Amino acid sequence: MYYPDELVEEIRSRCDIVDTLSQFISLQKKGSNYVCCCPFHNEKTPSFHVSRNKQMYKCFGCGEGGNVFTFLQRYENMTFPEAVEYLAPIAGVTLPERDNSKEAKERAGKRAKIFELNKDAANYFYRVLWDENRGKLGMQYLKKRGLTEETIKHFALGFAPTDSREIVRYLKSKGYSDEEIIESGIANFSEKYGMSSPFWNRVMFPILDEQGKVLGFGGRVMGDGEPKYLNSPETVVFNKRQNLFGFVFAKKARKDRFILCEGYMDVISLHQAGFTEAVAALGTAFTGEQARLLKRYSGNIYLSFDSDGAGVKAAMRAIDMFRQREIMAKVINMKPYKDPDEFIKALGADEYEQRIANAEDGFFFQVKTKENEHNLNDYAEKTKFHHEIAEFLATMDDPLLRDNYLEAVARDKGINKEHLREAVAKEALELANRQQREELRSADGKKTSKEDHIRHTEQLLLTYLLEEDGLYAQIEQYLSDDDFTNELYKNVAAMFFRELKSGNKPNPAGIVSKFEDANEQSEVSALFTTRIEELTDKKDREKAFLDILIKVKQNSFEKWKAENGNDLSVLGEEINRKKALEELKKINIRL
Repeated sequence: MYYPDELVEEIRSRCDIVDTLSQFISLQKKGSNYVCCCPFHNEKTPSFHVSRNKQMYKCFGCGEGGNVFTFLQRYENMTFPEAVEYLAPIAGVTLPERDNSKEAKERAGKRAKIFELNKDAANYFYRVLWDENRGKLGMQYLKKRGLTEETIKHFALGFAPTDSREIVRYLKSKGYSDEEIIESGIANFSEKYGMSSPFWNRVMFPILDEQGKVLGFGGRVMGDGEPKYLNSPETVVFNKRQNLFGFVFAKKARKDRFILCEGYMDVISLHQAGFTEAVAALGTAFTGEQARLLKRYSGNIYLSFDSDGAGVKAAMRAIDMFRQREIMAKVINMKPYKDPDEFIKALGADEYEQRIANAEDGFFFQVKTKENEHNLNDYAEKTKFHHEIAEFLATMDDPLLRDNYLEAVARDKGINKEHLREAVAKEALELANRQQREELRSADGKKTSKEDHIRHTEQLLLTYLLEEDGLYAQIEQYLSDDDFTNELYKNVAAMFFRELKSGNKPNPAGIVSKFEDANEQSEVSALFTTRIEELTDKKDREKAFLDILIKVKQNSFEKWKAENGNDLSVLGEEINRKKALEELKKINIRL
């Protein structure tokens, strides 16, 4: 690490996890924890829990977990040192100069190198586009789409020539290694073709982050090749779920609204027409992270998706995504045209502005869409449609907002208001039950391998020892860190037991900070946040813990035997291990 452990721990301890995470996500208090829909995967019911007591978070749906540093690494795509540096001023801590070791410099420079490489690649594609010979095909396409030279320059559009190795040769001439070129996503390697780029014969759209640095590229093929649009793979600097095309310009528009589109050309056409608040997802379905990014700047969101079936489906999903984050998005009607690009060309900016003014409320857009899927002359179909309305309403957390929409839709659709209210209450209860079932399921509950069961048992053991004071003293003579079969868990257990032996209450969030890799941090956090079955009877809880302890020891013994079972010189140790395991089964646990 770049900074001393003591300093990292001081920063973490001064940055309360609930206060810190609340700057990025909407948390609601539930019992002793705070909950919300997970920002790392799509869900309708909250399974993301934040514990002020443990100073950790855990999603019981996707398994993500950790402390404040882990969150920033995952949520903001920061490195561990960057997360430390972000929180230091908030914690009131002055950081020393970074470690200048070769290893530290290499680690710190990796992202910067990829950004530098991407910038050089973008410049190369740009120059090719403006070359009258090599870029002719790309320039003709862009001019045919109605883009001005000013717009082409503003978005730094480019062209990848037909030779798939040309960009590789150029980057190597700039001093980049094969490994760096591959890590950037610009090229890949195969035994048959060697180093080559998937970006060839394509108009290139540089994808920029909030600071204007090049994260990656989108490429539109010339002709009938497939795929029509190709995006850079995810890299150390590029996360498709967390970024939006055009956002670096849109956030400067200062219009207190965003227009969310589907494609690069939609965004560019809208910007050229004066709607510089337009953005688009990056070749994937719209995500919760992208919704959060927009919410940081404005709660006024307008959807300008394609008017075909796929566009309507995408709009329905995006409306749900925004509603989970307490934003009521509106939908722009572009009929009879397919997309914003076609609309602007046909009817112009003034008419598009009028369509924005008359945009439809997202909830009623969803209701209308569902209504069109049913034959309301059929009573069963009509009832099903009303239940779907109740499902939409049940996902609204704000009771005043829900009640206002309930009254409006009941009046508009001729539904008995009290009957609809009862249906909403029933749906809300079902949502809560689904949430509880999901929370009770381990993040890796779908896996059934023996190794996964062993890891889960070790997780349960440490969670028990953390939550039950005085428990470790009763079993200390029977348990050591060597009983943990996973090397990472063994290291964590050693730190944990060391604290317990010294009479201190272990600090799980502090232990997580000992690990710099975000994946390791998330896995370590699972050791202290595994959900324990709620047993009200004290004797049942004592038996449940003893069963877990015995399983851990049994697994440890089986692993040892597999490694040493054929060695007659350790026969005495095998007998002693068996004896210790039998003695363990006879002890009494007091909680």
